[in-house]
Amino acid sequence: MELKEIIQQRKDKLKSLQDKGIAVYASFKVAHRPIGEAIAFFEEGKNVSLCGRITAKRAHGKVAFADLRDSTGKIQLYLKADVLGQEKASLLDDLDIADFLYVKGQLFKTHTGEFTVKVEDFAFLSKALRSLPEKWHGLKDQEVRYRQRYLDLISNEEVKKVFLMRCAIIKSIRKCLDEQGFLEVETPMMHPIPGGAAGRPFKTHHNEYHMDLYLRVAPELYLKELIVGGLDKVYEINRSFRNEGVSARHNPEFTMLEVYRAYANYEDMMQLAEELVVATAREVLGKDSLTFQGKAIDLATPWARCSFAQIVRERFDIAPSDEPEVMLGKLQAKGCAKEAARLTRSQVTKIIEDILQEDLSDKPTFVTDYFASMSPLAKTKKDNPLLSERFELYVAGMEIGNAYSEQNDPLEQKKRFEEEVKELNTDEQKTVDEDYVVALEHGMPPAGGLGIGIDRLVMLLCDQPSIRDVILFPLLRPQD
Repeated sequence: MELKEIIQQRKDKLKSLQDKGIAVYASFKVAHRPIGEAIAFFEEGKNVSLCGRITAKRAHGKVAFADLRDSTGKIQLYLKADVLGQEKASLLDDLDIADFLYVKGQLFKTHTGEFTVKVEDFAFLSKALRSLPEKWHGLKDQEVRYRQRYLDLISNEEVKKVFLMRCAIIKSIRKCLDEQGFLEVETPMMHPIPGGAAGRPFKTHHNEYHMDLYLRVAPELYLKELIVGGLDKVYEINRSFRNEGVSARHNPEFTMLEVYRAYANYEDMMQLAEELVVATAREVLGKDSLTFQGKAIDLATPWARCSFAQIVRERFDIAPSDEPEVMLGKLQAKGCAKEAARLTRSQVTKIIEDILQEDLSDKPTFVTDYFASMSPLAKTKKDNPLLSERFELYVAGMEIGNAYSEQNDPLEQKKRFEEEVKELNTDEQKTVDEDYVVALEHGMPPAGGLGIGIDRLVMLLCDQPSIRDVILFPLLRPQD
């Protein structure tokens, strides 16, 4: 049967119910139990009231069976005409798979041990005008899965488990930070100046103030202003936006954890990163290890370290004193960078990812010694001012986190901002954030900052190959 015919048939059933005076979409409030709870505390003959969606229906003469499901579980319904009475039994023909139902009856087990409700009364809660994916075998079309995530959740139990685990991961992170005395805060999502990280911003406009604004690429500068203000330990689980490409590891809208602690440095942030990831793995997986795409990952601490400066010197003969165009030329000579006017962070990230995928993917790795020229918000190393006190965290060859000893010298920070603006392409809009410099001029204590990509961490812990599989509603191309 074609979709139009199915919809019309169901509309006819809806009209039939309404003609009988049944308000199918009426407001509803009645005491009921979650299905999972009814099963967990099963008692033969116990009276229960349940609500859920019909996911299967089978008729056997004057008896019908149906499966009722809610977010906690599934139970079988036993619908017999002489138990329901003629009036209610006559409504069974108008019942379809995907309808929402309220039922009242007694619990029992069938001879095969299936938990079942002998239904004594029922009521329609919502009439579905479209059917569920065919035969409840699960939704297979990737495009439909992402575009109509509700069908994906209904059809694929494993998908639902991923998003339940995502919730558990975020809850575990909050618990770990809260127990250490960090304060969860909120900072603006609309910024007058895009800053705090590299990335092309999304632009919008506020009519009342006649001003252009940018969706945040990172909350970093606002969070560090709170450190200036005396909030010594803060974090935000934030939505950030970058007007860039889409891939298995990138979505223009994504979730980040950013943490800042006064009187700390990037070494302290290494320890915090280990604590957060290990504690979260123990909470959601029950162990200090995971498997990602067939690769066993050992999370036992301390994690490995390697030097970015050493890697690029050995592989590409690049030194931190090289001018950007010299670095780029050496990379291009090795076929590791596309034709471009300058060395971009995305090119650097791709190089490191490729190397770590080959060599270090079985152990979390802190990549340190990034060039100071690539790290405008980080302090430089005391023994080598060309290198920064910064690390990026890679697990399974994928960047998961980024951290600095935060630059708190206002004069040096302003100089770095000015240099960064000079090096931008003409189509990149960015200016010096004078408000942030003024905040630093009031004095900021030494501090460490850590950012962890929540979406990528969920990918790892849930063993999902694409970021789209851990974001409920990823950005998709327009439909034709």
